[in-house]
Amino acid sequence: MGPIGIFDSGYGGLTVLREIVAELPQYDYIYLGDNARAPYGNRGFDTIHTYTLECVQKLFEMGCPLVILACNTASAKALRTIQQKDLPHIAPDNRVLGVIRPTSEMVGTITQTGEVGILATNGTVSSESYPLEIQKFFPHVKTHQLACPMWVPLIENNEHESEGADYFVKEYLDRILLASPGIDTLVLGCTHYPLLMKKIKQFLPGGITVLSQGKIVAHSLKDYLNRHPEMESRLSKQQQRSFYTTDDPVIFDKMAEIFYGKTVASSKMLTK
Repeated sequence: MGPIGIFDSGYGGLTVLREIVAELPQYDYIYLGDNARAPYGNRGFDTIHTYTLECVQKLFEMGCPLVILACNTASAKALRTIQQKDLPHIAPDNRVLGVIRPTSEMVGTITQTGEVGILATNGTVSSESYPLEIQKFFPHVKTHQLACPMWVPLIENNEHESEGADYFVKEYLDRILLASPGIDTLVLGCTHYPLLMKKIKQFLPGGITVLSQGKIVAHSLKDYLNRHPEMESRLSKQQQRSFYTTDDPVIFDKMAEIFYGKTVASSKMLTK
């Protein structure tokens, strides 16, 4: 029996872990942030696949039978290859899940107009993962995407609540809403973005629903474990949480508190 692994290229996945722990506190969790090689958003498919697979294998080695890619870019550019080509060879009984599909499964049940805006990193937008996934579940829903390259740096420099962030928040919101007056649902397609929720709601007109991924992924994971008792029975339940980074643990711990909402004590992990 082993913990659930939560992987992200950096800190954003901690917003997902926070919600998963709130929903499923009984399990053990290992969080791994590949901060030394972040950000992933502007890297190519092959590089992201290589980095993500290395980190997934590390989590497998630490005893995790189930790994969640709490990173939209990794989910968009590496998940399918890992599931279909890598897992059968390296760990056929283990599972790797992402964050894009659970979110896509929700969108069509929320929008009333059938028009949805996706706010994400360059990598996630260019992958077309959200439009493709949403189309599978809700063929009638029309998606509009916009990359928001300034949002992550604002958050990681702890400027997301400053007045200086107002311009960039309003700028991207105005641009996505200009794509269509019918947009009534916005997906925050990056796990950093929930930290901007207060400002996003401040600059949005009424009647628009904003979807943050943490709670959606947590509910989806709970449902998955209910449907797969063979996996659930392999998970340890001592309520332990461990944190690892590929960069400096001191820096990680300071930043992690912003995303996780609690102090953490991480250790350094080498990917190779």
